[in-house]
Amino acid sequence: MKSLNDWKLILLLCLTLGLAPFLPEPHILGKLKWILGGATGMQFMDWFDVFLHGFPFVLLIRILLLNLFKVGKKIK
Repeated sequence: MKSLNDWKLILLLCLTLGLAPFLPEPHILGKLKWILGGATGMQFMDWFDVFLHGFPFVLLIRILLLNLFKVGKKIK
């Protein structure tokens, strides 16, 4: 559970797994464009790719929100 709260590890996951392959464009960006375009022709493997490459960013957003609300509690 401690590794889920390690922002350095999660940032590393975002920069490696989240953005791989880097050229010609990050894989997750291509999949998100496809989804925003209507997701026509997407199969199970494509949705799994979205989950796999997007999960580190979900963890990063989670840590940012936890830290944001932790700071808010200290101010009160």
